[in-house]
Amino acid sequence: MKSLLTALLLTTAITLPTASSAKQEVTLTAQMKGYYGNPAYLAFYVTDANGQYKGSLWMAGGRSKYYRHLRGWMRGSRGNLGDINGITGASVGSGRSLSVTLNLSDALFDAGYVLHIDAAAENMTESQDDVRVPLTTSGAGKAVAGRSYIASFSYQ
Repeated sequence: MKSLLTALLLTTAITLPTASSAKQEVTLTAQMKGYYGNPAYLAFYVTDANGQYKGSLWMAGGRSKYYRHLRGWMRGSRGNLGDINGITGASVGSGRSLSVTLNLSDALFDAGYVLHIDAAAENMTESQDDVRVPLTTSGAGKAVAGRSYIASFSYQ
């Protein structure tokens, strides 16, 4: 797990908006809805207050040929697989949950940054911004509903 966090810190510049900013451990939890079909791919990424892509936090799903269906992430990252190198895991099935703990910079909170989760499953609908939530300290621990595949999402 420590090597995964080290890789994350090296591959995602958004975890370090300033060299001297403090970091905090944050757990991102997505609870999937019950649906019929293949497990979903999820792309967790952050944009700034102007909507500009700043980096990827996590990618659930390991086959890169399906990443093009994660349209918001694909557009922002320009499909740069180096942006998710070392921060990928298995796709997430119907009714399951995914919890990922990351070290994120304190500078990401209460500064206009927005966390997005795009979702897609093979032979099913794509869901850009299935979840879109501002990163705020007051939002921690509060579940928000997803639009398609994700029943609820929260961060602690």
